[in-house]
Amino acid sequence: MEFEEFASTRAGRLFQIAYLMCGDWHQAQDLVQTTLAKMFTVWGRLRRGRDEPGLDAYARKVLLRMYLSQRRLRRSGEIVSAELPERTATGGAGSDLRLTLVAALSQLPPRNRAVVVLRYLEDHSVEAVAELLEVSPSAVKSLTTRSLAKLRDILGDDRELLLRP
Repeated sequence: MEFEEFASTRAGRLFQIAYLMCGDWHQAQDLVQTTLAKMFTVWGRLRRGRDEPGLDAYARKVLLRMYLSQRRLRRSGEIVSAELPERTATGGAGSDLRLTLVAALSQLPPRNRAVVVLRYLEDHSVEAVAELLEVSPSAVKSLTTRSLAKLRDILGDDRELLLRP
């Protein structure tokens, strides 16, 4: 697989992951571009040593590392904005649910948000998330429990949205 093919087929999914982690449209775009740029510089070595699932896992790991390192650098002086990016009008309960979940996720600390996204959006095992975050599986379980409890508190009455079909 050539890099251009990999980048064009994976960029959309990487953007979804990045956006759910950071909650900012432009930062998510930057994260994806930086991730792909870092992969491009070592593509020959990456392609020789990994199959497609391995390349996907590597891309997610680079994206996660970039996100967490940016969060550490931006801790001081970060301005929180309640504005969401403009989206095309799709309407319906699905978009309400999506906006509610994105808003709730944005209130979690970065590592907690990353755990929730990787465990429930990406459907990774506890062990896989632990490897990506370079922590123990018990730390992932603990982060997951605390994150879900915090989301329940944040969502309050809006939790009913999650239960509707």
